[in-house]
Amino acid sequence: MAMECTVYRSRRKRETYLYLPRESDPAEVLPESLLHLLGVLDPVMDLTLTPERRLARADAAVVMAALEDEGYYLQLPPPA
Repeated sequence: MAMECTVYRSRRKRETYLYLPRESDPAEVLPESLLHLLGVLDPVMDLTLTPERRLARADAAVVMAALEDEGYYLQLPPPA
């Protein structure tokens, strides 16, 4: 099963990315408090996710499950 998504970068939080199903509006999906925390979101790329796809800092199957369950996946920076 494949899933289309768009990845956004937060201008306010370094190395923080948001995955949303393609054609989703962050303002309609995210809680207001999270929108405020992330600030302006810039679209970075569109992806076709499959459970086997390799991502740099996340497991694609976990991202897909979060998109199904929560409507978004938030990728935080690695621990320092």
